[in-house]
Amino acid sequence: MNNFSDNPRLTLVGAGPGDPELITLKGVRALQTADVVLYDALVHPDLLQHAPASAERVFVGKRRGRCEFAQADINHLIVQYAHSHGHVVRLKGGDPFVFGRGFEELAFAQDCGVAVDVVPGLSSSYAVPALAGIPLTCRGISESFWVLTGTTKDHQLSGDIGTAVQSTATLVVLMGMKHLPDIVAALTEQGRANVPVAVIQNGSWADERVALAPAHRVVETVENHKLTNPAIIVIGEVVRLHPDWHSETEVASGAAISSPLLISR
Repeated sequence: MNNFSDNPRLTLVGAGPGDPELITLKGVRALQTADVVLYDALVHPDLLQHAPASAERVFVGKRRGRCEFAQADINHLIVQYAHSHGHVVRLKGGDPFVFGRGFEELAFAQDCGVAVDVVPGLSSSYAVPALAGIPLTCRGISESFWVLTGTTKDHQLSGDIGTAVQSTATLVVLMGMKHLPDIVAALTEQGRANVPVAVIQNGSWADERVALAPAHRVVETVENHKLTNPAIIVIGEVVRLHPDWHSETEVASGAAISSPLLISR
C-alpha cells in the first residue's frame, strides 16, 4: 500500500434504516470499490460483506449511548484514510443528509482536497413508518408530514417541537425518546392528549417493536415495555391506520382512543 494516494476520494453512502436489503444498488457498488469503510452502529453488519476482503473496516459509531469518536475525529479519519488508502466509503444509517451530519463530513473532506460523491439512502423517517404499515400522508387524514429532531446538539428539546404540535401534519420525531414526556406535554398543552402515537424501536430490523397508544398514555406504554433507542416517534391521525390499532372507547368529539399496544416481530 502506498503511503499517499494519488486519488483520494470519499463516497457518503446511506445504508438505509437497517434491513440490509434496503441499501441502494449504487450504494452496494460504492462498497465494492472501497479501500476503507467507516461505518456507524446502526449499519447492518451484513452490508460490510459487500466491501472487498482487503478493505479496512473501521467502526466510528456509538455503543450504548456513548460516542466512541467525536465528529471532528471522524472528519480527520476520513481525510487521513482517503490520502493514505484511496477510496473511503462512509457508511451511515438512513440517509447521510437527514440528521446524519453528512454535509459536515463532505465539507471537511472537500476543504482537505478529497473528492466527494453522495449516495442517498432510505431515511428511517419515512421508511420505518411505511414498513410498520403507517402512511405519513393519506387523503382526508394528513396533507403533509414534518420530520424533526427531538434533541438538539446541546441535548435540549428542539424548539421546533412547540410549533409542530400545533399542526395537523403527521410528525416524525427522530432522536426524541429522551424528551418523550416533554413532547407529550407540548401536545397536551395544545389539547391533543388523545392524538395517536406510534413508537417504533429498531425499525426494519428482525427485533423491531412497535408501541401504539394515545399521547397521554404513550410514556407509560414505552416505560412498561422498556422501549429504548434507536426508535422513532410518529404522531398523528395516520397512526390509526396501523393494522393493529384497536379503538376501545369514544371521546366526546367522536375520535377513537386506542388502548396501549405493543407489537413485536
